[in-house]
Amino acid sequence: MFPIAVVMILALFALLPAAASADGLPAVGIDATPLSAPGGDVAYVTNAGKHSTRVVERSRHGGVLRERRIDGVFSLPAVAYDGSPAGLSADGRTLVLISPRTRYPRRHTTLAVLDAKRLTVRREIGLEGDFSFDAIAPNGRTMYLVKYDPRNFGEYDVRAYDLRAERLIAKPIVDPREPDEQMYGVPVTRESSPDGRWAYTLYDNPKHPFVHALDTSGRTAACIDLDDVKSAWGATLDLRGPTLRVVGARGNLLAAVDTVTNKVIPGAGAAPSKAAAGADAPANDGGTPWLPMALLAAALLVLSATALRRHYRPAATA
Repeated sequence: MFPIAVVMILALFALLPAAASADGLPAVGIDATPLSAPGGDVAYVTNAGKHSTRVVERSRHGGVLRERRIDGVFSLPAVAYDGSPAGLSADGRTLVLISPRTRYPRRHTTLAVLDAKRLTVRREIGLEGDFSFDAIAPNGRTMYLVKYDPRNFGEYDVRAYDLRAERLIAKPIVDPREPDEQMYGVPVTRESSPDGRWAYTLYDNPKHPFVHALDTSGRTAACIDLDDVKSAWGATLDLRGPTLRVVGARGNLLAAVDTVTNKVIPGAGAAPSKAAAGADAPANDGGTPWLPMALLAAALLVLSATALRRHYRPAATA
């Protein structure tokens, strides 16, 4: 989906009827792509009806291996606006689905935790407040959620949920180097390490893009500022060994991150070739930076005003 279309959807989201369908992100029209574990041979898709959900396990070549219908309406979590999916632990045993959102903010969020081998529901988790799914540890014991501010979905905290103890950890997941820094931005795309431990999410915001590196085993994170990148819209992440490459929409290298130190590699960004981007394309161009973000700012104002008109009082989390 084009960035401008995404932002327009966000701006109109609060006005949509309750019958609208979407996944956990605070927008409609973003569908998660088929989900598989890193290097896995099977993928999962969902097809929600009015009162139940069809969960399908299929081979990477497309053939259906098994399927089951579960009670309730759920979908695979999309964790970025390019449809990047998440919810399957790297060991292939745990699959998390989320209730589709129909409005922002929502008062309650429901998740279904499935045995991925049997496609049976282990438990449903109900939380007070507006959450989306973010990631899950390789062993399936901890999942990570994004808790949205009820008056501005661009402001949020990452929270850990202990699936064995069945409780939400009170302390947000932050970068210990900058514990007081507020996360603010829109998730563009996601890449995970081969072992499923690290979830790298590229965010765009009015100041500069950044990569959120979430250690799903260590319950910690690092925010890596991409100061020299104008915009991340349309960019992708490419993990090659210890180097995470941020690739622009035209195929140009915008930046590179050393995943051992979680620092930007100096001088890694390169201008696109004339053949790929045209003679007038500026260096490190990831797309038009000001227009999507200006529209996003307008969308945030619309949603904030709508929430205030509703006199919404945020519910306490579980």
